[in-house]
Amino acid sequence: MAIVLNGSGLTIEKLVKIARHNEPVELAPEAKERINKCRAMLEKKIEAGEIMYGVNTGIGEFSEVVLTDEQVRDFQKYLIYNHSAGIGDPAPIEYVRGAMAARVNVHAHGNSGCRPEITQTLVDMLNKGVTPFVCQKGSVGACGDLAPMAQIALLMMGEGKAYYKGELLDGKEALDKAGIPVPGLKARDGLAVINGSNVLTAMSAIFLYDAERWLKQAEIACAMSLEALKANMKPYTPKLHEARGFAGAVRSAKAIGKLVAGGDLAENRVKCKVQDAYSMRSTPQVIGAARDALNYARSQVEIELNGVGDNPVFFPDENLQLSGANFQGTPVSLPMDMAGAAITMVSVMSERRMNRLNNPALSVGLPPFLTKGAGMFSGLMLSQYTADALIVEQRILSMPASVQSIPAAADQEDFVSMGMNTAIKNFQILDNAYGVLGIEFMAAAQALDFRDYEFGRGVQKAREVVRKYVDFLDIDRPLYPDHTKMKELVRSCEILDEVEKVVGPLG
Repeated sequence: MAIVLNGSGLTIEKLVKIARHNEPVELAPEAKERINKCRAMLEKKIEAGEIMYGVNTGIGEFSEVVLTDEQVRDFQKYLIYNHSAGIGDPAPIEYVRGAMAARVNVHAHGNSGCRPEITQTLVDMLNKGVTPFVCQKGSVGACGDLAPMAQIALLMMGEGKAYYKGELLDGKEALDKAGIPVPGLKARDGLAVINGSNVLTAMSAIFLYDAERWLKQAEIACAMSLEALKANMKPYTPKLHEARGFAGAVRSAKAIGKLVAGGDLAENRVKCKVQDAYSMRSTPQVIGAARDALNYARSQVEIELNGVGDNPVFFPDENLQLSGANFQGTPVSLPMDMAGAAITMVSVMSERRMNRLNNPALSVGLPPFLTKGAGMFSGLMLSQYTADALIVEQRILSMPASVQSIPAAADQEDFVSMGMNTAIKNFQILDNAYGVLGIEFMAAAQALDFRDYEFGRGVQKAREVVRKYVDFLDIDRPLYPDHTKMKELVRSCEILDEVEKVVGPLG
């Protein structure tokens, strides 16, 4: 069933369905009416000779240059040519589809002033599988994601390149094969396609969807390690966290409680210490803080997905146009910097638990480096090295991009969000996080195989899934295939899906 885009109600989950799973979209009838009404107002203003930024003026430093009637006709074309200035490798198709859907939702408000044919072409491209070739790098995240969005706008003139049915074709050929007419660009149309932070916002939405599922798997890996380390489970009592009041911590404690339920540790049949190290007893506070950070980032991203990110913004009911900075990516880039750092933080704690599983001084009777032949064999010693290398890269990438503004356009654009850098590095952080967590899963499964008591239902199911892909390390073998399999297993969320079938949703 098609997802209706009407300017509101576009959630992260809906965006992912469109971007990743090719769910069809439909422009709401009332949205079409608003777009037509706004365009009619704009055309009256053009006929009256009213000066409007980006319609009959230049842009950026050239905003004071008023264009002649003849220049207005060609300006949109040259605007798109000039801004198609990205570099390097293409963005993944799901990022571009997400940006297109987000842009349609902006237009649906009826404040952008473009012709309805422009918005409908974006809808048709989504539904018929025409995805523009867009260089991932080149946006500074203010005046919108101008460079990547301009490569989308090239298709409106039958130019650029696009993917269609697995092939990269010239834009006109892709549109022709899909049966989509070329709408052309008239006054305002080009700027209405490019002047919003839609690529970085779509990327952020996809990241948050995946990161939230990664956090649940971090709780599963934690529960496995806690079982293997004979942890004191009292610090996971929800009442303790309710007394402090952080929603994420309460949620995380309950999730981990579900995972160990039914096992000897949870039932106090395993002797444990009075108090464990921080990496064992403060997991709800740490993962909970990450959950809260991602929830805040989600709220900001969904506001942007459903807001009017454009410039200028037209208000037909008041016969008004206002030029401002609703393209500025900072409201998204700042919380998303925090979201990326949150994933790094949880990865650090994962590695610290893995260290305790390996270290015979800390592992409560487990063999050194989780091998029966210590000395002859080194077990999972080098797995920790790999996790450490990934975490150092994550830490480097966790430096906020939102404080890295470099002025552009002769200082007319003297503060920019650099939100595209945030979006790009967040996916690199998450890619490493899959590897770090995969290594903890592998180590925890190895440790559990040395224990002879009953584990919680969720923990047992997680161990079973891990064992489908990685065998017990009886004697040393090359570990890079296991590490890579575990990374992809975490990325696939199979562990999460199977565990939730047993214990129910993890919050």
